[in-house]
Formats: sequence, C-alpha cells, structure tokens
Amino acid sequence: MELRQLRYFVQIVDLRSMGRAAAELEMATSTLSQQISALESELATRLLQRLSTGVVPTDAGLDFYRQAQLILRQVEAAAHIAQAGRLSGDVSVGLSPTTASVIAIPLLRAMRERYANVRLRIVEGLSGHITHLLNSRQVDLAIVFDAQAARRWSVQPLLDEDLFLIGAPDLRGMPQGDSVRLSRIDKLPLVLPSEGAGSLRGLVSAALKRPPAQLNIVAEIDGLATLFDAVHAGIGATIHPASALGRLRNSELKAVRIADRHPRRRNLLASLSDDELSPAGLAARVVLTDVVRQLVHEGIWRGATLLAPNGGS
Repeated sequence: MELRQLRYFVQIVDLRSMGRAAAELEMATSTLSQQISALESELATRLLQRLSTGVVPTDAGLDFYRQAQLILRQVEAAAHIAQAGRLSGDVSVGLSPTTASVIAIPLLRAMRERYANVRLRIVEGLSGHITHLLNSRQVDLAIVFDAQAARRWSVQPLLDEDLFLIGAPDLRGMPQGDSVRLSRIDKLPLVLPSEGAGSLRGLVSAALKRPPAQLNIVAEIDGLATLFDAVHAGIGATIHPASALGRLRNSELKAVRIADRHPRRRNLLASLSDDELSPAGLAARVVLTDVVRQLVHEGIWRGATLLAPNGGS
C-alpha cells in the first residue's frame, strides 16, 4: 500500500466520481481505476461501489476513508515540520519482548534515517505494563494486544500473528511436521507466561475450549529470555507468536505453526490521542506503521497478516 493510493482513494470519495478524480489528479481514468483495484486486492475487500451516477464508498470503504484522511493529515504535518527543520524531540514507544525482537532495530534505523533529530526511547515490558504506561502518559505510542483498557487512545489495527509451538527437536512429544493442532499436544510439557502476563494463555485456552489447567504446564515464566533458556534446556516447549522467532537466530529450536483457526494474536498500534501527540510522535507513528508493513511484505515478520484500518485482512 502506498501513500499515493490513499490520496487517490480519498479524492475519488470526495468527488464521488472516478472520472472527475482522474481529471483533478491529471491521470487517465483507466490508470486510476487500476490503482484502486490494486488497493482493493491488497486489502481483500471492496472499497467502492460503482453506480451509474458515480461511485460511493462501501461500509468498509467509509471506515478506510476516515483512516486514510487521518494518515494523510499526519504525513503532511510531519513532512511540513521536517522540511522546516523543526522536527525534533523525544518519542517513547512501548513494545512487548516478542514484538521488540522483530521490530525494534528496524524502527530505530528507520527513525534515524528519516528524523535524525528525534530521539527514540523504546520501553520493553509485558503487555499489562505497557498498557499502564500508555494510560499514564509515560509512553507516546505502543503495540498492544487488547484495547479494552484504553483511555482516550487512538487505536489502529496492524496485523494478526500465527502462533507457533517452539521447542527442542529431541523433546519427547515434539511434533515432527510443519504444523500441529493444539489438541495433539495436551501431553507435551509446556513453559508459558502466567495468566496475567498477556493474552497468550487466553488464546490457547479459547482455542482448546477448555481451561488451561488441563494443559501440561510445567513452568510459568514471565521473562522472555529466561523462558527461552528453559526451552533450550529441554524443560518444555512454549507457545508464542511468530515475532518471538526473532530471538531464535542461529538456534536449534524447532518452530511448528499452530494449525487451529482461532489462536492468532492481533497487534494494535495504540497512541495518545491525536491532540496529545507531539509532531515527533505523529511522525514516529507513521514510520512505525511503514516499518511493520515492510517487515510483513518482505517476509521478515513470519506468520503475520496485515490488517486494513477497519480490522479486516
């Protein structure tokens, strides 16, 4: 998805006409139509309804239009400030350990490349802690997994992640294939975060349609490094999203995708409300979104599916 496609789409909705929009944009109507078709294909949803009198947005298109307007305003504001040489300051971003393992370094590099005078502070913590920091205005933006505790947040769906069973290949009961259903690993020793550490246990329990007490959980560890030390030691396998695989460089651990339909972790980009975010914060939010999309498109964020602004894939 490109910014120009967002601009094209907004222009069409504003004018309610493909032909008039093409004239305003000084491009052929067929070229504009191809761009919108490509956008709809990428989002896997219909954004515009073509009528004899013109075009109107679908329900999904109207939601997308509102978010596209917001994104374009943020980009324009950030670009104006940057061009004026005034974009500087501090921006703090909250990330869970698994998310940080895949996005932290690319985000740091992208911010240094685009906004060298903005100092980025990354705060890594469990999802409950990150939520608290965002609500108490101690971080400007964060990637979270649940927006129920939001207090005046601006929330944008980012992506869904597959879950993986990760363990030593020689662990007794470790599946040999590329995927497995949760019902087939009820005897496998597991090392998982505790109930209050995030949504992983809830996702697994909901997929099994039974309480997590019926899983063979041999240890609860709320620190990612120590948890993977336990997995490396053969104490048990763990269930984590694809982003945790960023910790497994040069690792001999085996990752098997959970094949059940429902256990996927939704990532949401949450930030302070737009009127509270600084210009540097607005710019960082755009950069973070761009980095996430690049990581998914390049296959670096394994098992991730991008979401449209309305939450659809």
